[in-house]
Amino acid sequence: MSVVVALLTSVLVVAGASMLVIGLVRLATVPAAFVFEARQRRATPGPAGCGPLFAEPPAVSVVVPAFEEELLIGNCLRSILRSEHPRLEVVCVDDGSSDGTHRRMQEVAQTDARVRVLRQQNAGKGAALNTGIAASRGDVVVLVDADGLFRPDTLTLLLRGFRHARVGAVCGNDRPVNLDHVLTRLLALISHVGTGLMRRALDVLGCLPVVSGNIGAYRRDVLERVGPLRTDTLGEDLELTWRVHRAGYGVTFAPDAVVHAESPSTVRGLWRQRVRWARGLLQATSLHRGMIGNPHHGAFGVYLLYNTLAQVVGPFVQVLGAVVLTVLVLVDGPDRLPASLAGWLLLVGLPLSAALLVVAVLLDRSPGDLRQLWTVVLWPPYSALMSLVVLDAARLELGNAENRWNKLERSGTVSVPGLVEDDGPGS
Repeated sequence: MSVVVALLTSVLVVAGASMLVIGLVRLATVPAAFVFEARQRRATPGPAGCGPLFAEPPAVSVVVPAFEEELLIGNCLRSILRSEHPRLEVVCVDDGSSDGTHRRMQEVAQTDARVRVLRQQNAGKGAALNTGIAASRGDVVVLVDADGLFRPDTLTLLLRGFRHARVGAVCGNDRPVNLDHVLTRLLALISHVGTGLMRRALDVLGCLPVVSGNIGAYRRDVLERVGPLRTDTLGEDLELTWRVHRAGYGVTFAPDAVVHAESPSTVRGLWRQRVRWARGLLQATSLHRGMIGNPHHGAFGVYLLYNTLAQVVGPFVQVLGAVVLTVLVLVDGPDRLPASLAGWLLLVGLPLSAALLVVAVLLDRSPGDLRQLWTVVLWPPYSALMSLVVLDAARLELGNAENRWNKLERSGTVSVPGLVEDDGPGS
């Protein structure tokens, strides 16, 4: 029995040390977020509505793919049309919806000539985006989701991310809009770490790995060079971003270009969404495995090695460590577990996570979100759930499960004031 305990202890130590190294590397990138802020303060924004790369406001095409989005598409389109950017077109693509999505699109198009509506047989989000891109005419193409709600200055601030000629794509800042459940309040809070803090840091390091599908801007010439979005992956935004890096272009973050969108309000909805995201990561990792750790692709290639270890291998290590710890407690007694609340908090890393969270919220200039700080106690079980998500995604990939939109069930809840006009039912 002592041999078994010793072996399990060794496995636990290795697992713990591995996760500690991954966490320390992530922590080491945090100062880069402050470098980002210092650069932003010194940066010249360029002419109004242009961004530093453009001499005059470029023509912008916003492509909005939609499938069964009758409830939200009207508000999304109207929020985009309230943009202060002077040269704008909106291309809507209905991907074979059976509800009133197409009718809602047409209603908005009839009131504004800048909107064009296209319809195709159901072929998936990537295909819908490709249809919209092909029909668009702008110098900059902005890809968004049908539940996004824009501020009037969102597009203008997004263009500022094109800081120099080698920038091929810019990622905006997506925030939750429905703060009516405990889960959505937690997601609104901790999203600041992933979006506000880490995107700033990874921008400085030249390693931003994804342009959000909720709000991402691409130069048309770059899209033409890297090719259309793939239709055989669930992470079309992630895979496209890796191709932009592969082509030698930079990807930047525009934190003030905010779009508000719905977050999952149930554990089931969260599970489905994150499994889809995890499958997209696994698919992109397989498709671009030659980039992982490859210095030919600069800092991004090296970062992909860390990303693979942290996001793909790490969850398996975490689950293994939890299983081994449980077995050790059953075999060797509860002395293996912390004896105090402080010990438990340190075990799950909550104090450090909370400190990073406060920093992230302040960087995003959203101190009001600290009102949701009470939900942070749910962060450890949330993190454990995300580890299990990756395992399930791997199971589905190994089983060649079908790729589907698998979109959230929409509620239409808008908790952020000033984003929606009262235009009647279904607005």
